[in-house]
Amino acid sequence: MPASLSPEELYAWIRLTLEPGLGPAQARAMLAVISPPQDIFALSAASLAKIVPQELARQLARSPDAAIEATIARTQAWLAEPGHHLLTLADPHYPRALLDTHDPPLLLYVNGRPELLNQPTLGIVGARNATAGGEDNAKAFARYLAGRGWCIASGLASGIDAAAHVGALSAGNQGGSTIAVLGTGIDIVYPASNLDLARRIAAEGALISEFPMGTPSIPHNFPKRNRIVAGMAKGVLVVEAAKRSGSLITARLAAEMGREVFAIPGSIHSPQSRGCHALIRQGAKLVESGQDIDEELGQLQADPGTEPARPEKTGRRNANRSRPRAPGSDDAVFGSQEVGADSESSQAAGANPAASSRNSEYAAVLAALGHDPVHIDLLQARTGLDWATLNSQLLELEFAAAVVRLSDGRFQQR
Repeated sequence: MPASLSPEELYAWIRLTLEPGLGPAQARAMLAVISPPQDIFALSAASLAKIVPQELARQLARSPDAAIEATIARTQAWLAEPGHHLLTLADPHYPRALLDTHDPPLLLYVNGRPELLNQPTLGIVGARNATAGGEDNAKAFARYLAGRGWCIASGLASGIDAAAHVGALSAGNQGGSTIAVLGTGIDIVYPASNLDLARRIAAEGALISEFPMGTPSIPHNFPKRNRIVAGMAKGVLVVEAAKRSGSLITARLAAEMGREVFAIPGSIHSPQSRGCHALIRQGAKLVESGQDIDEELGQLQADPGTEPARPEKTGRRNANRSRPRAPGSDDAVFGSQEVGADSESSQAAGANPAASSRNSEYAAVLAALGHDPVHIDLLQARTGLDWATLNSQLLELEFAAAVVRLSDGRFQQR
C-alpha cells in the first residue's frame, strides 16, 4: 500500500502543487536539491533565491494564503476516507512507467486500488461521438485484454473511453480491471453522465488524477491527462477517431514515449475512421482482434475460455509491423498537427444519401447501424425495437436508398 507520510510532509507535498507560478518541472528541480519537501518551506527567502527567482523565493518563504490552506484541508479530509490515497514521486508505489517519462506528475490522487498502477497496462482511447459499432469493439477488446491480465487505462470520456472501462470491468474480479485518468480533480466526475461508471471504477479499479481537489473541467488539462494514459501504458489502442480528434494526441504522445500504437480500421465512409486510417498509414499497427495486441506486447495470463475480441467487420492485416515514424515525417499524425475535440463531419454527411434522414423517425436505426455492415439481430439489440417495427423501418430506408441489404443479409448505410 502507499507509504505513510507524516502530517508535515503530506502538507508540504500538497502545498508544492498549489503554489502559483511554481510549475512541476521547477518543483522537481527543487526537490532534487532540497528534500523532503517540508525543508523547502523551512528555508529563508535568501536561501531559496539561489535556486528559484527572487519573487517566487519570497512567496515560498511566506505562509500560504487562505485559498491554499483551504484546499490542503479539503485534501486531508478526502484522504481520511476509505480507498483514498495520495502517491508522491518518492512513494515506492508510484507508477514506475510514469517515472520513465520526461514529465511525471508530482502527485497522483487515487480513489480505488493503487496496486493497479504498476500492473501491465494498455490504453484504449477513441471518439466521444462514437458509433454503436465502435463502442461494441471497445468493449470487446477491453473485455478480452482485461481477461488476459491487462489493466485497461482510459480517460472516462463519453463514447469509446466509457465503453473500454465497461468492457474491462465485465472481465470480472480475476481480470486486469481498469484505471480512469481524470482531467479534473479527483472529486469531480466529467462528464457527469459517467458518475455511476466512475463509482464502479472506484470500487473495482482506480480513478486517478494529478490535479488538485476541486479542479474543474478545463480544456487544456485534457492533453495532460492524455500523457498519463500514454505514459502508464505499454501500448495504446485507438478504436475510432475523427481526423481532428483528441485521441490522436494520446497516440502521438505514446509514440514519442516509445509505446506501441494500435488502430482498428473502419469503413472508408465513416468520419470516425479517418483518424485510425491516418495512424495506420503512419505506421500504427492495424489490429483485428485483442489477440493481435496480446501477441505483440507479450501474453500475460492465458484464459482458454475467452475468445479473442474481434470487430464485426475486419480489414486485411497490415504487413507493416514497424514503429510509427518520428514526428516531423510527411503528413505525420504523430507530429505536431493540431488536433481537437471529435466532431461530426458535415461534408461527409452531405455526401451520404442517408444524411437527409438523420432527423427523421429513422434516426435511431441509422445511429445504431453506424457505417459498418450489421446483422439484424445485433441491430435489434442496439435499438431495442421490436422485430416488426425494425423490419418496417429498414424497408423504408432501403426504398429511400439510405440503406442497402448485402448478399449475406447484413445491412449497411449507403
